[in-house]
Amino acid sequence: MGVTIVWAAIIAFGLFMYVLLDGFDLGIGLIFPFFPREEERDMMMHAVAPVWDGNETWLVLGGAALYGAFPVVYAVALSAFYLPIVFMLICLIFRGVSFEIRGKATRTKNVWNLAFILGSAGAAFFQGVILGAYLHGIPMSGGSFSGDAFFWLQPFSLVTGLGLMATYALLGATYLVAKTEGDLQRRLHKLVWPLTLVLLVFIAVVSIWTPATDSTIATRWFDSGLMSRLIPIPFLVAIAAVLMYRSIKRRLNVAPFVIAVALVLLGYIGLLTSIWPYAIPNTLTLSDAAAPRASQVFVLVGAVIILPIIITYTTAGYWVFRGKVERGAQYH
Repeated sequence: MGVTIVWAAIIAFGLFMYVLLDGFDLGIGLIFPFFPREEERDMMMHAVAPVWDGNETWLVLGGAALYGAFPVVYAVALSAFYLPIVFMLICLIFRGVSFEIRGKATRTKNVWNLAFILGSAGAAFFQGVILGAYLHGIPMSGGSFSGDAFFWLQPFSLVTGLGLMATYALLGATYLVAKTEGDLQRRLHKLVWPLTLVLLVFIAVVSIWTPATDSTIATRWFDSGLMSRLIPIPFLVAIAAVLMYRSIKRRLNVAPFVIAVALVLLGYIGLLTSIWPYAIPNTLTLSDAAAPRASQVFVLVGAVIILPIIITYTTAGYWVFRGKVERGAQYH
């Protein structure tokens, strides 16, 4: 199980990095409608334009790692979530194209604004839908997906889709607070606390709904001692919410984004703890889903080489483009 757990940790880390980094630039598209002035929208776009495409590296890494270390999960997940994955990719394409064309467009700028908003919202929503359907379990038979093409279309997954949109919107707003100043930053500060409250509501709903509708998860929570390990998380979330309120009242720059990241991390830890040790909740454990040890070790050699490179160039990119975005700055 040693190398299997290492691979599970690598995939979990990659997914968290994607949610964090691509989350805030998707979130900027989600809050675009609150800022109708083109000058402000230009500044919001320029805040992430130099780094946004590198953020999606982590999504590619997660998919490749899943294929190499847990091929059964890769095959089942792609079969189960074929439609929402395709919808998500279409939205990401529209979002990416709008990034590049909007900066040069004149008469069609409103069209690309809309593409950026809808692409960001759709990608975030379908990612949340996939998460919700995954948490409730994927129907399997004989090691293969046995559900229908729309099994993911259920109330819980729709709620998690909206919840992830709220998460990304908060990350986007707090990131822009750190990158802007003046009137735009002041208005972003005003938006952060309502978004925090919306996220807290979704965290509470998902936390209650998950064990209430899934007897297997409820059993693990209440009968196996898991609840004792999860108890600190709600208290830490409450502390983070208080700190967020104080940071907004004091008009701090970086603190709101750090606290938003902490909220996302706490929710992520709660999800991972709830499904452990399953690769597919209630169906397939990590050990059952793992590739042969020799294959895992072989691919791990590549991961040991490529992971530091990804972390290095990601860090370097954010370091080079650190600081505030100035009015009139142009990325293109």
